[in-house]
Amino acid sequence: MTDWKSALAALGATDDNDNKKDTPNVDRKKRSGVVYSTNPDFEYEEEKEEECPTLPANQQKLRLNMERAGRGGKTVTIVKGFVGEEKYLNALCKLLKQKCGVGGAAKDGEIIIQGDYRQRLVEILKKEGYSQAK
Repeated sequence: MTDWKSALAALGATDDNDNKKDTPNVDRKKRSGVVYSTNPDFEYEEEKEEECPTLPANQQKLRLNMERAGRGGKTVTIVKGFVGEEKYLNALCKLLKQKCGVGGAAKDGEIIIQGDYRQRLVEILKKEGYSQAK
């Protein structure tokens, strides 16, 4: 009597544990709704999100808010309304963190700065050319 792994290997299939190392990293969430294709030459094409061009600093309408809810009682200042590419958002985030001397992050088109720095951030943004920051 042969074990099922050797019988499966004889058919050309591999064990799931062995196959995990060889399979490429696939983001399955992006492929929801894809139906199986019998075409051996089928290539799945992912839709690419187009980033909108970055507006000049004087046309950016940035809004600053202070939040405390859902953050374990910690106060953060959130800069919303940035329109542009991710690399410019990250550069602005880095500049604001350095000028305030605090931590923060750029996520989902928003800049999160640790602490209540609304007045100071408005002054910094206006010096950098973001005249519509409030």
